[in-house]
Amino acid sequence: MSIIEITKENFKSQVLESDKPFLVDFWADWCGPCHLIAPIVEQIALENEGVMYVGKLNVDEQEELAYAYQIVSIPTLMLFVGGQVTAVISGAMPKAELMRQLSPHLTS
Repeated sequence: MSIIEITKENFKSQVLESDKPFLVDFWADWCGPCHLIAPIVEQIALENEGVMYVGKLNVDEQEELAYAYQIVSIPTLMLFVGGQVTAVISGAMPKAELMRQLSPHLTS
């Protein structure tokens, strides 16, 4: 599954009302670490199809959502389960570490 672009218009229907866990990557084009983690986020989206959805939210274009979720550094990844934030991960890191932090929240 491809990564979904998250905007204020689709945030509620895509993320908060999702029937599966939803990983949101808060990022910006000017952010070097965001570009480092982008291929990892894409791999996670492909490898976890059917388990969770993955979306990207550009904080420069979606300032209201970034403010609402108190994003103070990027990249920040938030995992939403049942409309609630269950994990917050900041900074670029290897895929194995990212999955180690996400995995406990993906089991039912």
